[in-house]
Amino acid sequence: MTAAGAAPKLVLVVACALVDADGRVLITQRPEGKALAGLWEFPGGKLEPGERPEQALIRELAEELGIAVEEPCLAPLTFASHAYEAFHLLMPLYVCRRWTGVVQGLEGQATRWVRPERLRDFPMPPADEPLIAHLIDLL
Repeated sequence: MTAAGAAPKLVLVVACALVDADGRVLITQRPEGKALAGLWEFPGGKLEPGERPEQALIRELAEELGIAVEEPCLAPLTFASHAYEAFHLLMPLYVCRRWTGVVQGLEGQATRWVRPERLRDFPMPPADEPLIAHLIDLL
């Protein structure tokens, strides 16, 4: 609860585990100047008003990575629910194995393809960490 007794703001973001033909997962590094800069995460972002999670993810992947994803290629896997100090984050995680285009960090972020069992070697935001076990089990 916040100081006034009200529940913290709920923030809905969506994330994607892009999986390549070798079974590696893409992670991106938060650029300097952003909250949690330097940490690695699964690509995605906040929903805009009136947007469904799948629409937001398709938009975010195009804006951040320059790839096109079709909605039927997004498979929901799990979600994270995490209380940060100023808000509560709810984040569905989708898996995607098919896209068009070449992955590139269009917002200056570093990208890396990582074997699922190596994901814990990269510092991640607290909300992302519990998602790793689900990816290891899947892949």
